[in-house]
Amino acid sequence: MKKVFALAMALCMAMSLAACGSSSSSAPAASTPASSAAESGASSTGIKSIEGKTVAFIPKLTGNAFFEAANNGAQKYAKDWGITIDYMGDATASVSAQVAVINQAVAAGVDAICISTVDAAGVSDALKNATDAGITVCTWDSDANPEDRGLMVSQGTPEVLGKMLVDMSVAGLKDRGVDPAKDEVTYCWHYSQATVTDQNSWQVAGEKYIAENYPNWKNVNPDNYYSEQDAEKAITVGEAVLEAYPDIDLVICNDSTALPGQLQAAENKGYDKSKVTITGFASPNAIKEYCNNGTLYNWGLWDCGVQGGMGCYVAAYLAAGNTVKVGDVISIPGIGDCEVLPNDSISAGAATADTNNGVVLLPEDTVYTAENMNDYNF
Repeated sequence: MKKVFALAMALCMAMSLAACGSSSSSAPAASTPASSAAESGASSTGIKSIEGKTVAFIPKLTGNAFFEAANNGAQKYAKDWGITIDYMGDATASVSAQVAVINQAVAAGVDAICISTVDAAGVSDALKNATDAGITVCTWDSDANPEDRGLMVSQGTPEVLGKMLVDMSVAGLKDRGVDPAKDEVTYCWHYSQATVTDQNSWQVAGEKYIAENYPNWKNVNPDNYYSEQDAEKAITVGEAVLEAYPDIDLVICNDSTALPGQLQAAENKGYDKSKVTITGFASPNAIKEYCNNGTLYNWGLWDCGVQGGMGCYVAAYLAAGNTVKVGDVISIPGIGDCEVLPNDSISAGAATADTNNGVVLLPEDTVYTAENMNDYNF
């Protein structure tokens, strides 16, 4: 019945559209129970099983190393949990493309959607329509409007991740002989776009941390540089940064497309880690070559495979009819116990509904250097 209703909703939306023409930090640790399909739904505890549920797993864009690794991890967990994860996305990180994918998931009659949004406001109506069709909506990596989803699986609070970006910058500056506490440090931010909720919140928190701890630093372009998660544009924007500010000390790339693009731009322009400090967030495999080349000292990320799995699990968990509130703990087989936090833990002033609304955090984040990068393969 849900599939029939979902298809009808999708057809209505399509007609409407035709008429109108995204070392460890201090994030909380989690215990890790043994993984088994049976644990995904224990009737003796009143928890409804997630087995048999289908989750549409939607990235900001396909073809990006971060999102592909997240899907690989989620698929491995899905086998243990007895659920189906349909990885559905588009190669372009645009609102229109992501809305089309959401509508496709609705038409397919999935039980739940787990999405990393390109633009929270831009996909709001589509997510509301999915909810109206009886589909549970959760988010991971980059949030929707809190009222448009159930649970958000976050890689950390803005304060934790903003500080992590600055701390990695400090380590990289020290590695090339710059005193971050005393020397004037010129810097800028290069990431996808200001509408991407997660990255923008980290930049804001990072700026606050810099102002409080490194008043000698100077942001040479407070409007930031944006490359819209386009790999080629990330290189050209990265080159533009170095052309505009050839003596810049630091470029912070809190985006998994911007970081390799900025590093490639540095190599194209003859820079290495002795001339400029570049750091940010990206998967280990996407950056190892640049580290081997001596282009950067460090970078960081979290286990995106775990995050993808967690996002799909909590989406299936709510779709199965389970109810949670702030303070409750969800035990995710193979990953650990995750406490439900209020929405304002990652977004200042955000309200939280009484039930089935809130945030869960990943267990930890990691800083990569030449010493440990080969210990990871994603």
